[in-house]
Amino acid sequence: MTALLNAMDLNGWASMPGFVDAAASRCLRQECVDACEQGEFKPAGVGQGINLRVREDIRSDQMMWLQPGDTSVEQGIYLAKLELLRLALNERFFLGLFEFEGHFAIYPEGAFYKAHLDRHAGTSDRIVTTILYLNPDWQPGDGGELKLWTTAGDKAGDFVLIEPRMDTLVCFLAGEFWHEVLPAKKTRMSITGWFRQR
Repeated sequence: MTALLNAMDLNGWASMPGFVDAAASRCLRQECVDACEQGEFKPAGVGQGINLRVREDIRSDQMMWLQPGDTSVEQGIYLAKLELLRLALNERFFLGLFEFEGHFAIYPEGAFYKAHLDRHAGTSDRIVTTILYLNPDWQPGDGGELKLWTTAGDKAGDFVLIEPRMDTLVCFLAGEFWHEVLPAKKTRMSITGWFRQR
């Protein structure tokens, strides 16, 4: 956790392998697979409220929201780790983070999400983005990398490509770092979410 906090302090973003133990990550992946097979995923949209629209020219993933009070054992393990992270972020950076919202995400083969920020226009509640990847045996050439521009507010300069490898957590300041998901060449799964202020 210390290395992650130091990276957030230095860069505003961080990537940490091994955030949850391997067994819990495999179970979370299986939950994702089972829910998809049961038809619980919906096409992801852009915007919010009455402006929410499915725009497959912008993003072509599918999602299923996590439901507070209705979590599996493995979700509970992950959420407990995130709670420790929330407390640590608050202690280190005085962010006033008070809750987490998140969803499972599936990118079928060929799916993508064009460059965007994670804070909706005119809002300020989403402060830190977290992404936990659930993809075993991900190989170079499988696509689906997170392209993260490394200068806050800039989507034309330097960037990193982060492979969506199993049990890797990525976090960054939601309203400052432009990012996109490059087209996946095989099914790509994750839990994406946000620590929020009031």
